[in-house]
Amino acid sequence: MTACPTTLETRKAGMGDIAPLLELINGYAAKGVMLPRTEFEMSENIRDFSVIYSGPNLIGCGALHFYSPVAAEVRSLAVDPRWKSCGAGRRVVEALIEEANAFSLDAVFAFTYVPGFFRKLGFDEVERGALPLKVWKDCLRCPKFQCCDEIAMARVLRPEHWQVRHPGAGTADGEDSVLLPILS
Repeated sequence: MTACPTTLETRKAGMGDIAPLLELINGYAAKGVMLPRTEFEMSENIRDFSVIYSGPNLIGCGALHFYSPVAAEVRSLAVDPRWKSCGAGRRVVEALIEEANAFSLDAVFAFTYVPGFFRKLGFDEVERGALPLKVWKDCLRCPKFQCCDEIAMARVLRPEHWQVRHPGAGTADGEDSVLLPILS
């Protein structure tokens, strides 16, 4: 691990960030922990991404991908292994949640191998079948589709609004999971 930087810049990604984003994301994809991305996909989705830099170096990224007027996915979250434990991932997710709040979303969700990280940020484990069907389009091209080992997590951002729009949704009786309706 590199010594944690004292100054980090978190911002929305631009077209000039595509090359370092591809290097970071596809490095993890080569290890089987993320889906690979192409330059075309990154260009098409660059507005979803937020990045974090230490000086000229990209050290982390994440995307907020909208699936409905009330929910979005936190995806493509990656931190350069040399900068893990420096708070970069937390800062990226916090920026994405701030963006979700600015768009008045009711909830955000994520698929992860690190549920403890997301729990620290207020996410709860959910049934993957409760997530929007549109999410599965990415799953179809994943080599682990038939035996997925990622954990679905969600964070309700506006509980009072969520309860009004989705009666019966919320915290499950006696469990620490959140029930989300299927949003088509």
